[in-house]
Amino acid sequence: MTILPMRAEGLRFAAGGVEILRGVDLTLGAGGPTMVIGPNGAGKSVLLRLLHGLLAPGAGVVRWAAGDARRRQAMVFQRPVMLRRSVRANAEYPLRLAGLDPARALPALERVGLAALADRPARKLSGGEQQRLALARAWAMAPEVLFLDEPTASLDPAATRQVEAIVAAIAAQGTKVVMTTHDLGQARRLAEEVVLVIAGRVNAVGRAPGFFERPPTGEAAAFLRGDLLW
Repeated sequence: MTILPMRAEGLRFAAGGVEILRGVDLTLGAGGPTMVIGPNGAGKSVLLRLLHGLLAPGAGVVRWAAGDARRRQAMVFQRPVMLRRSVRANAEYPLRLAGLDPARALPALERVGLAALADRPARKLSGGEQQRLALARAWAMAPEVLFLDEPTASLDPAATRQVEAIVAAIAAQGTKVVMTTHDLGQARRLAEEVVLVIAGRVNAVGRAPGFFERPPTGEAAAFLRGDLLW
């Protein structure tokens, strides 16, 4: 049973007395990647954590089409956590927790080009390799929805393109990818849908490439030009 569409209704979130999200309404359906863009501090990362269920909203609700949605999602962060284990064991660990066959780990490592490093300590990998391992861990779970929080923010261009290719492959196999990025070039390359978040609110939603060619709001046009918005 599919868990999409997902609807966020009136999401609010505050931390340390600062309101980060100010009433977000958003619907996510099946299809190609949704790229969430916006200025630094706009609330993009918090929004992903709320959608995934890692944070509880101060107000509002996230509604999925079917129950038990958390078991059919995965999330990869900008700086993924690596266990003090081998590459293979890192990929097997979440599978064991979920009651899935750990043998699914090796094919996932092969898909991201890490099978030859399966017995190496995961913490000895480069930053790009660690991010590819994090993606393999998630991919092996066969999630219906994969949340990615700026997964290439600290990577060089070559590693970034490798990660982008993996993200595109995951999406091509039917997983809904929802990804934050501050890289507009990356958003153009990967997006089927674009969500612009400004000052804790969803300012605009549109299909790519039309969103970039004909921005739906004045704020979107200003942001795409590189004007400071806050």
